[in-house]
Amino acid sequence: MRIGCPKEIKPQEFRVGLTPHAAREAMSRGHEVVVEAGAGLGAGFSDADYVAHGARIADTAEEVFATADLIVKVKEPQAAERKRLREGQVLFTYLHLAPDPEQAKDLMESGATCVAYETVTDARGGLPLLAPMSEVAGRLAPQVGAWTLQKANGGRGVLLGGVPGVRPARVVIIGGGVVGTAAARVAVGMGANVTVLDRSLPRLSYLDDIFMGKLTTQFSSEGAIAELLPTADLVIGAVLIPGAAAPKLVSRAQLGQMLPGAALVDVAIDQGGCFETSRATTHQDPIYEVDGIMHYCVANMPGAVARTSTQALGNATLPFLLALADKGWKRALAEDAHLKNGLNVHAGRIAHPAVAEALGLPLLQPETALAA
Repeated sequence: MRIGCPKEIKPQEFRVGLTPHAAREAMSRGHEVVVEAGAGLGAGFSDADYVAHGARIADTAEEVFATADLIVKVKEPQAAERKRLREGQVLFTYLHLAPDPEQAKDLMESGATCVAYETVTDARGGLPLLAPMSEVAGRLAPQVGAWTLQKANGGRGVLLGGVPGVRPARVVIIGGGVVGTAAARVAVGMGANVTVLDRSLPRLSYLDDIFMGKLTTQFSSEGAIAELLPTADLVIGAVLIPGAAAPKLVSRAQLGQMLPGAALVDVAIDQGGCFETSRATTHQDPIYEVDGIMHYCVANMPGAVARTSTQALGNATLPFLLALADKGWKRALAEDAHLKNGLNVHAGRIAHPAVAEALGLPLLQPETALAA
């Protein structure tokens, strides 16, 4: 099979879908790999690095899309890229279709088979291809939140860890999953006063154990969030419903109850955001203000640390990528129920229940797609 890796064209996206080592792994199994010129530069990989491992360099993205059977990327295909997809081609990348009907429409019209990283599952009920980027985004969240809180950026001018004689910032993290746990680890390490909310009592018990009293855990409810907002310096939204749009947990009306210059960091923005006033931003222009509250809603936060993120993502995606290439998408999905959960689009229809529900579109059962 010919595997193609184009350069990411989303603004300020520096990651790449395939590392040179991954390319070597694929070629050792008899596959061809074609990489667009300059695709790895943002993550610190030169064209020569890919060539040294046997990959071929293509001058243009058009050549990659035109010749590859399997396209591997990082971010959802942009409008220009979606026009290059074709029937019979397999796309393997993050899609986040629930809040993006325009992308869904284009992918359905392309006829391509699209497998989304974010809905592939594992035996423990986790999301193994989302987890590494969730770790990165979670660890970045207190860091960018601290920056957003700086007075020069419109924030309250509060130091996250405080100093002797001055209290630390109060940080509220909504969601205690992979993102929330990673965010809590960094926020606690920076010396902040941290509260984590979650609706799973076992998860709260786990967090209480591993942090050994260094943070406060609280059952998440509308009342609990409303009670914490008026004293919070920084709120990190870290909720996720696999494949579906994120729930709106903080309304615009509630911003008026918050401290002027407080910061919201919405790590769920890829799935539409968990604050009513969230809208996607970029690394170039990451923050904006609504009713005196600063919002940081960058939709590809891990792209800021592209080398670390690329390597972490590549470690997770490689076994699935090789399965798709070795077996073809039908056999690979038929033999792995967890990879089958990644199927989002096939034959012009949506093939994931949560995505279909979010978009209000009819569902193509994955089993039907495999049997066709």
